Amino acid sequence: MHRPIALRIFFCLALMFAGCVGGPSVWLSPEQTATFHPDKLREMGAAIHRAQREGLLPGGVLWVERRGTRFHQSYGQRALVPNRLPALGDTIYDVASLTKVLATAPAVMLLLERGKLDLAAPVKTHLPEFAGAPRDAITLRHLLTHTSGLRPGISLAGWTDAPGAIAVACAEMPRSAPGTQFVYSDINFILLGEIVRRVSGKPLDEFLQREIYGPLKMEDTGFLPPQERGLRIAPTTVTDGVALRGAVHDPTARQMGGVAGHAGLFSTAPDIARFARMLINHGELEGVRVLQAATVRQMVSVQSPPGLTAQRGLGWDIDTGFSAPRGALFPKGSFGHTGFTGTSMWMDPASESFVIFLSNRNHPKDGTSVTALRRQLGTLAAGALRGVDFNATLPSPTPP
Repeated sequence: MHRPIALRIFFCLALMFAGCVGGPSVWLSPEQTATFHPDKLREMGAAIHRAQREGLLPGGVLWVERRGTRFHQSYGQRALVPNRLPALGDTIYDVASLTKVLATAPAVMLLLERGKLDLAAPVKTHLPEFAGAPRDAITLRHLLTHTSGLRPGISLAGWTDAPGAIAVACAEMPRSAPGTQFVYSDINFILLGEIVRRVSGKPLDEFLQREIYGPLKMEDTGFLPPQERGLRIAPTTVTDGVALRGAVHDPTARQMGGVAGHAGLFSTAPDIARFARMLINHGELEGVRVLQAATVRQMVSVQSPPGLTAQRGLGWDIDTGFSAPRGALFPKGSFGHTGFTGTSMWMDPASESFVIFLSNRNHPKDGTSVTALRRQLGTLAAGALRGVDFNATLPSPTPP
């Protein structure tokens, strides 16, 4: 007699906690409900599905966390061709320029801790072929903050492998005086990746596996993912009828053999969450210290030269035209980064929270943008945190 009432209650609860219309059901534990506003999490899911319906991306994986309590959900598809495959919580994505902050920048900081690098040292100290005016004035700090004056990228012509790419990068001339302009440049991190290789005596991928990914138990993170992970890897652009799967999308990194300082890393939301948790916890995770607390503070604080409007940490974005994942609420003390393939992460040490969104927006073809979605997800993630009032830190509106 009471079964219809019980069923109605069940379906009401299901709708209450659903990620969005047409999406997978989302059930929140009491701990999650005490940490997050469920309506904001539902709005995040709805925004992702809306972007999917508009053809901006096949799907994606979302992770929101505060003080160890996390919300983790997949949406839509990880592949559309040759077969439709659903996005899973552990789908492996080409994270593109997240390579800069998940790989190269922390590798540089480790070598800095060990006294093998100096941020004030000229690049030519470690790359003698980079010598010559006006390159002589460019330091490691300039590379890490994208204030070297070097242009955004190198041409694919005239070289066929990593040594060839390094030779071309070392022949580059700055377009502006070092320290005077912010220009986001892959060349900066191509050079930094090579510096890590030469100073550590190990290829960049091997150094990272030994020093960071292994200790942090980031089991699905690395360059050149093994073929056995196959269908877990989200493909990117379809070229000549075949989608790139497990081969880095970035043409420069791919021509370098798949291991480069600016792109080439593959990872999952759970693995990146472990890395973010380590940073929020001042360089330590589960009893394993990867970076010193002082190193983390230096890395994520403003390091751009005085007088520049754009603010960067050492690798990390703080307040520039690339800061869409910060949304409208996370304060300027927060930091993060984006990737060309549709990946992003943003962290706020003050609230001990972070948001990660991974997608392959350039599958099956390029030409879409998820900038607006990143901004929306960042705003909703900050708004989802119970007991945190970011409005108190917002700047006054600019008069029209």
